[in-house]
Amino acid sequence: MSSNSFQIPKLKKADRAPMTDTKVLLIITIAVFLVMYFCAVVFLGKGFTKPQTFFNILNENAALIILSCGMSLVMITGGIDISVGQVTALVCMSCAVHLDYHGGSVFTALLIALGIGLAFGLVQGYLIAYLKIQPFIVTLAGLFFAKGMTTIVNATQFNVENEEFKALKATRITVPGMGSINKTGVYVPAYVEIGVIVALLVVIFLFALLRWTKLGRSFYAVGGNNQSANMLGINVTHTKFMAHLLCGFLAGIGGFVYFMHVGSGSPSHAAGAEMNAIASSIIGGTMLTGGVGNIIGTLFGVLALSTIKNIVSSLGLDEAWWTNITIAAMLCIFLLVQSVVLARKNNKK
Repeated sequence: MSSNSFQIPKLKKADRAPMTDTKVLLIITIAVFLVMYFCAVVFLGKGFTKPQTFFNILNENAALIILSCGMSLVMITGGIDISVGQVTALVCMSCAVHLDYHGGSVFTALLIALGIGLAFGLVQGYLIAYLKIQPFIVTLAGLFFAKGMTTIVNATQFNVENEEFKALKATRITVPGMGSINKTGVYVPAYVEIGVIVALLVVIFLFALLRWTKLGRSFYAVGGNNQSANMLGINVTHTKFMAHLLCGFLAGIGGFVYFMHVGSGSPSHAAGAEMNAIASSIIGGTMLTGGVGNIIGTLFGVLALSTIKNIVSSLGLDEAWWTNITIAAMLCIFLLVQSVVLARKNNKK
């Protein structure tokens, strides 16, 4: 038998999957958040070392997480929705009036919130997807409509006194093993509000939707290139409609979560929430040009945005312009990073 009959095959190195733009931006976002929080722990005293400080970030921004997730969906498809902040205010005022002035229940108030969100999603989605009107124009009209409707429902701020709702608002979910000892030596367990659980469930659901469903893949395809998506047999019009419908529905959920956190109705509620949602999505790696984004990145975008606000406040810079300047600087940096990623993508083509 020839010695050549038994040859040991050469082992080939496993082909590694290329690092996608979405993964690159996600890694950058998570790294930035971790570095910022670590620096806050090291340089800004013991406040940031307490687990409750982190959970308070989640408590205060649960609604923003949900709104930002909806914003990321439409941005992935190449759209935008600047009405979500005023939709949140309309949901709060409508639920507050229903509970206090009309003797409603928490369940019916929730149905009202979801109904408002779905109505905005349906109308705006139809105008954008089927009538081909620019998303910015449609959602700008939606913003003004929601703002006017909020004032029509009730023009003054008031706290909700409904006992069923107050009990729900006061509900806290203890996080085992994550408490801290206060100044009097008493152990205080860490907690999160119900809204945080809702927000995390939304993140998990949308992550699965984008990663493992045909609709999720269609969002990326449509945002990447409409013509290519059409050639692949994707219904571009229906996909854009679904993105705005989901965004409106999430605005309804986010509005109710915001309502549970503040416990009141006011025409000024959630002012600027749409800008914070856009900023969180961009920081989280969602590109304005569409086709790139990650819901986990959006979550960390919200956390990074809130952390930088807390850092600025801890430094004693309580004036609003310092926070705005810092956020503007962060946005510029992340837009620059996105430009580099986009240039790299174009070079590959």
